[in-house]
Amino acid sequence: MKNLAIARRYAKALLLIGQQDEQTERYRIELQTVAALVTGDHRLEQAITNPLYDSAARKRVLQSLIGRLALSQAVESFLILLFDKGRMAFLGAINDFYQKLADELKGVARATVTSAGELSSDAVERIRSALSKRTGKDIVLEVKQDHSLIGGLVTQIGDLVLDGSIRTQLLNMRESLKKGEGA
Repeated sequence: MKNLAIARRYAKALLLIGQQDEQTERYRIELQTVAALVTGDHRLEQAITNPLYDSAARKRVLQSLIGRLALSQAVESFLILLFDKGRMAFLGAINDFYQKLADELKGVARATVTSAGELSSDAVERIRSALSKRTGKDIVLEVKQDHSLIGGLVTQIGDLVLDGSIRTQLLNMRESLKKGEGA
């Protein structure tokens, strides 16, 4: 829990700087790029975060990465600050929080819809539109498939899960029948 609070605090700090500089979106892209590179390559992540390696050598690896990406001065300074404070291991979580905060700032909500089969583009757009009306936000919709649902949809927006899958309905029916037998 403490780690999440740390990540949230750093993400908010960068977001505030982005708002002041009017560069929120640029910082979003740059942070996402660095986080994807570092967390996506185990050797690079270890070279930057593993305390068993010399601190000066780890910092040189980070600076080399920063130099190759041509980042804004603010994001460069932010990454060096994370390194100096021993917080580079939180980079992935900081990025996740930053993305959510930047979305909120823009009035965007991210949602996932999971279906048993493939959805037509028209159906996806109707779902996106309905979610947008319900939340009052622009919806960025990720579509997934899970054949175990049998049919129906499971939609998730943040912590809210709307489960209209046949699998869940069958499970609920089974539980109801079990309770009825005991009466």
